[in-house]
Amino acid sequence: MPNPTQSLTVLPGRFAVCRLHRRAAVPDWALGDDFFSITRTTDELSIVCREADVPEEVPCERGWACLKVEGPLDFSLTGVLASLTQPLAEAGLSLFAISTYDTDYLLVKARDLEKAVAVLVEAEHTIRSE
Repeated sequence: MPNPTQSLTVLPGRFAVCRLHRRAAVPDWALGDDFFSITRTTDELSIVCREADVPEEVPCERGWACLKVEGPLDFSLTGVLASLTQPLAEAGLSLFAISTYDTDYLLVKARDLEKAVAVLVEAEHTIRSE
């Protein structure tokens, strides 16, 4: 079965992926007004948010760009992430994926955004900027 093609939107700005102690309180700086993701596990508190909102002393990976898969996506769909991640992996591009109830988000290093867009377009996905 062929991989599904998707429409994606490049969100403006840069993002950071942060790691805090597993028992840390969710900091106010993480609660942006347009995009943030917070996941707590037994090992860590992971926060993805606007890079500009993260204090310098917070351990994080900065310099990410974000692509939003246009949704909502039905839970019965299969292969959505694979259709996006496989061509990026084959091109040697790392990513950080976030899934929500309605859709998926792919973060790629901002320095690789142009290449990632070209790779995804070559894989027959549609990309637009917000």
